[in-house]
Amino acid sequence: MKRLLTIGVILAAIGGMVAWYAYGKVMDSCTAFSSPQKEVFIPTGTSMEELITIVVGDSIVNDQELLEQVIELKEFARVKPGRYVFNQGMSMNQVVNKLRSGDQDAVRVTFTSARKPEDIAGKLTATLEADSAEFLQLVLSEEQASRFGFNKENFRTMFIPNTYEMWWDTDAEELLERMAAEYRAFWTDGRKERAFSLGLSQSEVVTLASIVKAETAMREEAPIVAGLYLNRLKRGIPLQADPTLIYALDDYTIRRVLNEHMEVNSPYNTYLHSGLPPGPINFPETHYVDAVLNPDRHDYIYMCAKPELDGYHNFAKTLRQHNINANAYHRAISRRR
Repeated sequence: MKRLLTIGVILAAIGGMVAWYAYGKVMDSCTAFSSPQKEVFIPTGTSMEELITIVVGDSIVNDQELLEQVIELKEFARVKPGRYVFNQGMSMNQVVNKLRSGDQDAVRVTFTSARKPEDIAGKLTATLEADSAEFLQLVLSEEQASRFGFNKENFRTMFIPNTYEMWWDTDAEELLERMAAEYRAFWTDGRKERAFSLGLSQSEVVTLASIVKAETAMREEAPIVAGLYLNRLKRGIPLQADPTLIYALDDYTIRRVLNEHMEVNSPYNTYLHSGLPPGPINFPETHYVDAVLNPDRHDYIYMCAKPELDGYHNFAKTLRQHNINANAYHRAISRRR
């Protein structure tokens, strides 16, 4: 009887040691990288076998057998896609828990300096799993535009350049919904009231802001330029904005607009057609939109690049003064050939 008891104690001790060893392996550091952090991307539709291959192949953990054992022990059966960031020194228990719970890490999505829908499709999906071609198809869809209260031309005003945090596995439709939510958040009651006081719709404000953006890269000039074009709209004077011609011609190599350019048959030709074009000519940042909503009050209706060619403009209330400014600019251009 004593012998059996002794054997039992020994076996229990051995079992305890084995359990303690196993527990230690599960709880000890298992990361196979030396940098402070490392990320891994798990695509939608990844199987458990593929997940294990990715985690081991990307050197997140250094023990595939232990990884498989912990996955089985925790009854981890459904892979959740996303971007996961692991810290150096994490245990196998922590690694598996993070993947099992779908505790993914957001990505930063930035889009600026975009002219066309193709631009935003590429920029918005560059750091996401979403397919750019699928997203572009949605952006160009008349049905989708109507669903969000736009038409095909002004649908682009819904997309506000900024930096957003999103889940990496966001798909094309979810991305469109997110852009709509950001648009609604941007258009506060205060901004809507300012647009109404100017006699413009939200889309018209963004369309004008796109012209202001194309006319000046100088942030402090934006409210002046916005005020100038609002003066023209109020007086029924064609905007005569050169960037709209360049957009209509789809030729961004043009540096000087000539008379022949002004003959292009397009609703975006603001020399031939009064008022605003049917949609924006680029995707203006929020400070350009706010410049239109809060324009400088003045009587300017003309603008011309300064002869210093420093990116700034001279503004004029009369054609006579504008011609003086234009002649000075042309002389400067001629001197520089």
